[in-house]
Amino acid sequence: MSTLERRIGVPGAIAIGLGSMIGAGLFFVWVPASQLAGPLLWLALLLAGAVATLNAMSTAQLATRHPVSGGAYAYGRAEVSPAVGFAAGWMFLTGKTASAGAIALIAARHVWPEQAPWIAAALIAALAIVNMAGIRSTVRVTTVVVAIVLALVAAALAWSALGLPTASDAGLETLAPVAANRVAGAPEGPLGVLTAAGVVFFAFAGYARMATLGEEVRDPERTLPRAIGAGLAIVLVLYGLVAWATTATLGDALPASAAPVADLVGAGWLHALLLGAAALASVGSLTGILAGLSRTGLAMARHRDLPGPLSFVSARSKAPVVAEAATAAVAIAGVLLLPVAQLVAFSSTCVLTYYAVAHLSAIRGARRTTDASGPRARWWLPRWVPVAGLALCALLVGTLPWPGVVAAAAWLALGLAARALLRR
Repeated sequence: MSTLERRIGVPGAIAIGLGSMIGAGLFFVWVPASQLAGPLLWLALLLAGAVATLNAMSTAQLATRHPVSGGAYAYGRAEVSPAVGFAAGWMFLTGKTASAGAIALIAARHVWPEQAPWIAAALIAALAIVNMAGIRSTVRVTTVVVAIVLALVAAALAWSALGLPTASDAGLETLAPVAANRVAGAPEGPLGVLTAAGVVFFAFAGYARMATLGEEVRDPERTLPRAIGAGLAIVLVLYGLVAWATTATLGDALPASAAPVADLVGAGWLHALLLGAAALASVGSLTGILAGLSRTGLAMARHRDLPGPLSFVSARSKAPVVAEAATAAVAIAGVLLLPVAQLVAFSSTCVLTYYAVAHLSAIRGARRTTDASGPRARWWLPRWVPVAGLALCALLVGTLPWPGVVAAAAWLALGLAARALLRR
């Protein structure tokens, strides 16, 4: 059986998007980004937000035309070619699996730093089981997590705005900085701002989760654009406030902070709750990422771009349980073998490539209002949006640390070669 059911409305789609974006990135990216951009962190944030907005617009338009699972994998196949679609799906699976590993490690380091890899592996396994129970379980868990995290982050922002003591001022014991937070191979000087933007983009990329679940959304032509737009708007405001608070309050101490949002607060009980919120937020984003990965794997398996068993959908839970288990296994391997900062840089490279395919699909899709199946969904996206988005994605990829870019390019070449060989 390989049929999913449309069970998600606008609130549920927004919750999944927010859960994916208000996650580990909110509590982590300011550290490596401030190391790269210094006082120009605000510029890196603006650039990352602009790229995210353009990506969201192209994704929302394509999602209304192709309301199926798979996101840019499905869009690339339909609008450009099967090979281009495969490239998007391959990079999404790779990049977001790296994201899942990074998020799980960040969560575990806020709870038990000495045993972080093993805690992260157990967390991934537990959330994969939640997702196997069905998409409604995913929505419920994500909604509760988002509500709690937003309340605690709002308390930290209010504390900072009132000028109350930081954790350092109050003499609280904070998490020790981790050397792996630094991004190896990153450029220095002005190019560091662009690299920082690529790192900050890691925190924005969750809105794609709504599109990858397109086959499980009710009335997708109405639901997806509203959910993507609302979710991204909320996160843009929140991230701007957090960036302002951490840079203004922590100042030169920000690059050395292991938990910058918690370090804003000098009250022991609230500081501890914010450390817990970082772990909890990671749970919400990780739940959505694992769900999106399994749906992309399902879509690729249907078209024989991945092994056929990955397309199996449970008759009871209506979830792609085999794809979910396979995704979790690969993510667990990542957390046990790789440091978190390199996972983030590699993930950003892969995901920006994925969105570049989405923009290319939008450029092609704007030229066609009909196809063999008849008239297509109304096209409202301005033509300059995907062109600008494609250019910015390419720019950020070109300025990310070269080890991650080279590794991602080699991995894409390997995937395309394997696909061509298997199809022969």
